[in-house]
This record gives sequence, structure tokens and C-alpha cells, in this order.
Amino acid sequence: MEVVNTVGRRKAAVARVYVKPGKGTITVNHKPMETYFPLDIFQYVVKQPLLVLENPESYDITINLTGGGIHGQAEAARLGIARALIEINPEWRGVMKKNGFLTRDSREVERKKPGQPGARRKFQFSKR
Repeated sequence: MEVVNTVGRRKAAVARVYVKPGKGTITVNHKPMETYFPLDIFQYVVKQPLLVLENPESYDITINLTGGGIHGQAEAARLGIARALIEINPEWRGVMKKNGFLTRDSREVERKKPGQPGARRKFQFSKR
């Protein structure tokens, strides 16, 4: 099997994911995942697609992340990994879909409108 590459997105974050057979190492922007995502919750989010499979330690994963914050980047990486695993084995699609790993969360930040302090907030109204 050769290298499988996919893209995952969330908010402003874009993750390019490369999966190949290996020993289970995950590298994010040329650093170990534990260094890039120091909080356990984000490490768990990135590993979620692998944890639902029976052999999570059989693939080496390289992720290039750009844009967004740490939470959006973790969820973008999760989507990219799930898509790559489906390209490797299409039978895993049902498991990934049932756990919600294939849904691209399309919510984006609403733009600020002119004449207002924020996207929806208005200046305080004074009758007199």
C-alpha cells in the first residue's frame, strides 16, 4: 500500500493528512503529536477514528496543519484521518459514519456588520 492523503477542515483550520502502514506514530507539523497537542483531550480527539478500529497501531500518520486554533485543528485532523482510513478500507465507512467522524462541521464565524460592535450585537438604544 502506498501513502494515502486526504484533507480535513474545521472553522479556519485545514489539515492535510498522510497515512501509510507503520508502527502507529502520529506526527503533526514535524513534531510528535504529544508535543503539538499537549492537552489529553485534543490527543484523544485526533485519535478517535483509530480507536474505533480493531488495530489502531498499524498506521503512521503525518499531519500538516494550518490556520485556526488548537480545537479546530484537532477536529480537522480527526476528519482527515477518518477520510484516509476509509480510502484504505471502504468497509470502515459505516463505523466512521455512525460515530460522526465523516461529517464536516460547516459552522464558521459570522462576519462583523458595519454600524454594529459585533456580528449581531447592536449599540445600546437610548430613547431620550
